[in-house]
Amino acid sequence: MGAGAGMDWSWPGGARSGFALSFDFDAEEVWIGSDPANADRPGVLSQGTYGAKRGIYLVLDLLERRDLTATFFVPGRVAERYPDQVSRIVDGGHELAHHGYTHTHPGRFGPGEEEADFRRAFEVLSAFGTPIAGYRSPAFDFSPSTMDIMVAHGISYSSSLMDDIYPYRHPNGIVELPVQWILDDAPHFWFANSSWDKTIAAPSQVLEIWREETRGIHALGGLTSLALHPQIVGRPSRIAMLDTYLQFVQDQGVHFGTCSEIAGLVP
Repeated sequence: MGAGAGMDWSWPGGARSGFALSFDFDAEEVWIGSDPANADRPGVLSQGTYGAKRGIYLVLDLLERRDLTATFFVPGRVAERYPDQVSRIVDGGHELAHHGYTHTHPGRFGPGEEEADFRRAFEVLSAFGTPIAGYRSPAFDFSPSTMDIMVAHGISYSSSLMDDIYPYRHPNGIVELPVQWILDDAPHFWFANSSWDKTIAAPSQVLEIWREETRGIHALGGLTSLALHPQIVGRPSRIAMLDTYLQFVQDQGVHFGTCSEIAGLVP
């Protein structure tokens, strides 16, 4: 696995590294979660609506063309609002995973609220007839209760922390598939009308960043965990860039897998 990795397993098929492609299908909820007042701002919400109206279909079409299976982390409220889109995710053979009911930082909940939010999302997502094995925190962070809540609901893996390039198991048995901002589309492309001084990166810049990070992880035998958002990466120029990047990844001979499948490799 790489010097100092402390892992006693290897990637299937002789692959040197692993690759998990995931999407957070947040739609409007990411904007409401960042500021509840946005619920009354249709212009702000329309950025999330794009993800459900157009971006998700461009993403799914790309995955179908490349014959790739991905993991979609979906807030329960988004699944309620857009059941047809979530059904298409499931019908396409992709994994459906937990992303809260509302897109709320776990640390912002009062006593009992986090568990209620988690349980409601679990029920909504389970109704689509597919196992819900994974969780990604809407904030890439936990509260003191989050891990216990995951265990209570039978969650087998998390993809929320940034402390490694190798999958590992928490003391409570839950597998962690580490993420990192460098392999997320939001830091490079996110733009809101409260940040007019922010420069939106060119797709070519992000392609270079992702390629170099993937090369480095591949050389060390780790896991490239790409965390994307249909409302962000689902713009035409960025979908084209993602297509180019995925070809590059496939050319490396990595082991592709859903998050659940990769978590199942960890002893």
